[in-house]
Amino acid sequence: MKTYAKKKQCSILLQLLQLKYRSPEIQSQLEEPWLRDYKDNKFFLIDSLLYHREKHTSALTVIDRDHIFLILQECHDCPYMGHMTEERIKERTASTAWWPKWEQELSEYINTCEKFKKANRRLGKKYGLLQHIKEPKHPWETINMDWVTGIV
Repeated sequence: MKTYAKKKQCSILLQLLQLKYRSPEIQSQLEEPWLRDYKDNKFFLIDSLLYHREKHTSALTVIDRDHIFLILQECHDCPYMGHMTEERIKERTASTAWWPKWEQELSEYINTCEKFKKANRRLGKKYGLLQHIKEPKHPWETINMDWVTGIV
């Protein structure tokens, strides 16, 4: 609670969550995205910890910059995680922690990582539509092979 009290938006949010009713005076002090998510009932307290609910998951609300940096490192740089796709890293981060503009910060963090760029670059041309092959005039003039993968 002490860490949350240091940040104005968290302090206001804690006041609102501890009240039995929604105070319009206090609520008017909240800024976006805190206000929108508060109105959507996405915040809740458990054992003095502030959580943020998003669809089917709840994540700890983190506001300390050092903690945010540690979470970014753990979800992206950790050796056992590898350098997964951006979507997988976002899923992992979303289930771990929440802070305002976390998706934007995560994308910026990922885009500065040289290992990630090398591990996730696409080689060759992009896949396109199938093209019609001209009818061959001689046997073995054209050889075509279809690769079928990823069927589970």
